Amino acid sequence: MWDKQLELTVDKLLPCGAKILAAAGKAPSDEAPSPFICLRDLDGDGEAELAGAYRWVGETFFTVWKNGADGWYAVQTLSSRKAVICDLHTAPVTSSEKFDVIIGWQADGEAALIQTRHDWPFVLTTREAGEAEPAALAVYEWTQRGLLNRAMPPLSYHKLEVADLESAAGVDGIAEIILWQQEEGGVYTADVYKWNGERLQQANDRFPSYFQQIAAQLREQAKERPEDASLWYQLASAEQKAGLPAQAVHSLATAVKLRPSSAGKWQSVIRLIRSELQTRAALYPAPVKTAEGTKWGYIDRNGRFIISPRFDYAEDFQNNGLAVVQANNHSGLINQLGIFVVGPIYQSIAPFSEGRAAVVDDRGFRVIDERGNMLTATPYSYIGTYKEGRAVFTKVDAQGRSHYGYLDLSGTEIIPPVYMSANDFQDGRALVQVREGEFALIDRSGKALHSYQHPYVGPPGDGLLAFSETESGPKGYINESGEVVIPPQFSVALPFEAGRAIVNASRDFSENLYGLIDKTGAYVIKPEYNDINMLGAGRLAVGRAKDPSKPYIGSAYAITDTDGRFLTDFLYDQVAEYKEGVASATDGQRTFFIDRTGHVARNLPVVPGSGTLTLEGELVKAFVDQRISYYDRSGKLVWKQNTAIPLTGQYRVVEHKYAPNRDYLVYYPEIRGMANRQAQEAVNQRLRELSQIKPIDPNAQLDYNYFGDFAVAFFKNRLVELELTGYNYPFGAAHGMPTMTYVPIDLVSGRIYALKDLFKPGSDYVRVLSDIVGNQIKNNPEYSYVFPDSFKGISPDQPFYVKENALYLYFAPYEIAPYAAGFPTFRIPFSQIADIIDENGDFWRSFH
Repeated sequence: MWDKQLELTVDKLLPCGAKILAAAGKAPSDEAPSPFICLRDLDGDGEAELAGAYRWVGETFFTVWKNGADGWYAVQTLSSRKAVICDLHTAPVTSSEKFDVIIGWQADGEAALIQTRHDWPFVLTTREAGEAEPAALAVYEWTQRGLLNRAMPPLSYHKLEVADLESAAGVDGIAEIILWQQEEGGVYTADVYKWNGERLQQANDRFPSYFQQIAAQLREQAKERPEDASLWYQLASAEQKAGLPAQAVHSLATAVKLRPSSAGKWQSVIRLIRSELQTRAALYPAPVKTAEGTKWGYIDRNGRFIISPRFDYAEDFQNNGLAVVQANNHSGLINQLGIFVVGPIYQSIAPFSEGRAAVVDDRGFRVIDERGNMLTATPYSYIGTYKEGRAVFTKVDAQGRSHYGYLDLSGTEIIPPVYMSANDFQDGRALVQVREGEFALIDRSGKALHSYQHPYVGPPGDGLLAFSETESGPKGYINESGEVVIPPQFSVALPFEAGRAIVNASRDFSENLYGLIDKTGAYVIKPEYNDINMLGAGRLAVGRAKDPSKPYIGSAYAITDTDGRFLTDFLYDQVAEYKEGVASATDGQRTFFIDRTGHVARNLPVVPGSGTLTLEGELVKAFVDQRISYYDRSGKLVWKQNTAIPLTGQYRVVEHKYAPNRDYLVYYPEIRGMANRQAQEAVNQRLRELSQIKPIDPNAQLDYNYFGDFAVAFFKNRLVELELTGYNYPFGAAHGMPTMTYVPIDLVSGRIYALKDLFKPGSDYVRVLSDIVGNQIKNNPEYSYVFPDSFKGISPDQPFYVKENALYLYFAPYEIAPYAAGFPTFRIPFSQIADIIDENGDFWRSFH
């Protein structure tokens, strides 16, 4: 609390008739402290000095008093007849050991201020009529010569802030000075200055988070005043300083469109943005958990967001400088400025190949070029990836039979859909199935080069093709002329690569007897392994069953060369393909790179947990334990996903990890900030239970894999709704079983609401909601997948969630629809059930 006695002390020290300065619009008699009095240690001797600014006989004074044996005595006074003090702060600017005095001197009358001399803050010049009145900055450090102004060269401003800003390294105990300049049209732009040991130096790039906050505030204002060009110019400046040049480009474009005449005054900002974009390195997709769910953006090599997290999902940038992102449940393409080249209008967009990409909309598959131009005249049932100027496509006839052909780069059907199946082109040839029992090798025009009369023929590799003599019989290899080279004897015969092929010696799939053969059929690696994977770089991962009685549980892998020499023991749970001489591997406890010897590569990251590492330009991307992080190549962490989700200044959701076993991993939420700590603990205990946090033997080999996660699905007022998801995969099963639970929590009371809490007591909400869902199933084609006669009505505790304007009811897989339908969900607007909603109930009022 302000010591009123201190103000009285200063008043007694002033000459007769002098008045302590008051803040603009504030009467001196107000009970709040005067901003022009301070009690700080200015000289670093451990004792505080008293300082104050006042007016006397038409002049402005600033005096510092020290406390001696006989009371306070003046040690230095600054004064001016033609300037007033508009700002006064004390903060450790030049050193953390003592406070400096920050003063803003402003012209008193028709004069303007310009700093010149080292010991005096300003000189006076005539100010043009209509110009905003600036102030001159002075930062006084106490020296043996008394107060010495360190704000040189001259700096002027219209608004002033002093704060210890947070940089990437956090706060450092030294205050920064933020100077705001008023531009044309009332636009304000800010610059941060920091003491570098010799002078105040502009340091905008060290404090992007400060400007990100400013930019966020300005964006909200721009939503309210979208026609205010000045606001868009100001936003562009803030975004540039926040390290968001892509957003700055968009804001500048909007500003110039609204007021082209002002563009010239912003050329310096435009040049800065262009420079940053031209020197920009690779961008990396990065997710952030927020109160609106997980949002994706793109970071640079320093871990700084260049494209802010605003997408529902984001993929890597491709070689053409485009990236697939998702927004509003649809996919689009952005460039490295974060601007949509193709809007989010498609259900999916495949990676580009040869300048073309397959897209899917409500009608089917189509092809676009890199500008988003549609190349195909009609939709198809399927379009593959372009290889050698050709892409496989499929048409379905009236009888439901698929016919395959090829498109050229213009999207034209260059080879008509006359085949039962078709493969990609390789070295100018592709394998197709002409009819039952007949395959052919064709060229790029569709001409048959060779024909094969067999029930099955596989794609070529190294001049050999797998084949079988009967429909489900064993497989061998023929050459391209159709001559048998290796007689049928395998249940699995994969294409040859570099003179080697992976086969399964079991003739009827009864066992996993994988081995490696050469082109004569001789075994290079004996057929006695659970599985084998080609890794490239002349290396293979050979898998031995963890439990021979349950081979479907998985393998432990050793590394071999293509001559069958084992380079390691069976050390790894997973091994990826080699790239740049290394391959990602994991032993279940750590994830790392191995070199061509099969051992852990030196000078590259080793990350706790199980997953994969990939080399991404200058960084290493880690997808470990279902979370993304980035490291530099020496192993220094550059960026990782956040584990705290702020809801308000008081409330947040914190992520915890539970990984008791290599096959059991759960991320579960914890609510923090509730005033009622007993209720908070009860809520968090229930969240742990619903998240399947339970005792798991860390050393047991489970016969299933379980992964659980969560997201903030909805937050408004005092209601937060958490979505808890799980996926249980029994090893060897065709697929796992997903679960989904929504938990609506009142942050004040700690109550977890049930469906019945939304409705008036005694209302027949089960019948009302059942009728609505039944009508949707009957009349909406969207629900044609629902099993006939499977819906019998909802249950009183039907799974549900709420959004701002609607109630959503959902069912588990297989409950009323096929597994592929996921969780059938039905939206019911609140307006449709308003007569039974309890608008005075706690549930409704928690988010209204």
